[in-house]
Amino acid sequence: MNEMNTLTCIIVDDEPLAQNVIGNYLEQVSFIQLISKFDNALDALQCIKGQRVDLMFLDISMPFISGIDFIKSLKNPPKIVLTTAHREFAIESYELNVLDYLLKPISFERFLKAIDK
Repeated sequence: MNEMNTLTCIIVDDEPLAQNVIGNYLEQVSFIQLISKFDNALDALQCIKGQRVDLMFLDISMPFISGIDFIKSLKNPPKIVLTTAHREFAIESYELNVLDYLLKPISFERFLKAIDK
């Protein structure tokens, strides 16, 4: 991928700690711009509809609607990296064409591998 093209990205996770970890990791990556953080999928949906979002870091277990159901509801989803403490959703997530599946706690090395994709 060409580093001249900046990717826009959002974080959708109901845990502030997880948002901060991913946000801090993103600050180390010059070609990705974090445009917003959300603690639920409903708020994130407004953002996705209103502006270009290339990449979404998405938690699976959230209030209102799960990350998996959120993906299924999107007509043209951005690239998605699932972030979760639950291994058991991995197989289903790949059927949804997600870019990667990061198990919490997420190491920086594993994070870099995901965004390299």
